[in-house]
Amino acid sequence: MEIILLEKIHNLGTLGERVRVKAGYGRNYLIPGKKAVPATPANIAKYEAQRAEFEKMHQAALSIAHIRASAFAGLELVIVAKAGVEGRLYGSVGVNEIGEALAGLGHSIEKREIRLADGALRTVGRHEVALSLHSDIDTTIVVVVAAEGAASAGA
Repeated sequence: MEIILLEKIHNLGTLGERVRVKAGYGRNYLIPGKKAVPATPANIAKYEAQRAEFEKMHQAALSIAHIRASAFAGLELVIVAKAGVEGRLYGSVGVNEIGEALAGLGHSIEKREIRLADGALRTVGRHEVALSLHSDIDTTIVVVVAAEGAASAGA
């Protein structure tokens, strides 16, 4: 299936590229998610007519992502969680907890923008967490997971 990308897709292509993908990926993910349109002659002509508008929208989103990335630069987030003696958490710190903590500091972020490479954080300590604010803009923050009531953890 040949499609026209409406945004940059990691390991696939950039805005406006015509690429060939498997039919299921195109029909079930890219097209319903408004990330691509089928490369029919009508859509190709329509895209070429609107190319400047799409690129302008892309640049606006990119500049907003740059501003958001500068707001996250050097950010160190402290999250307190219950932990055992050896520093392992009784639960875990995931994207929900990180998102809520960032919202508490006045930063707006969607859960899908938080990237935990190794899954949820399960130990006390410093962890680097990637934020994917735009397909071209990634930044990292430091999440410090601290033990709640460290003195009474052994009781």
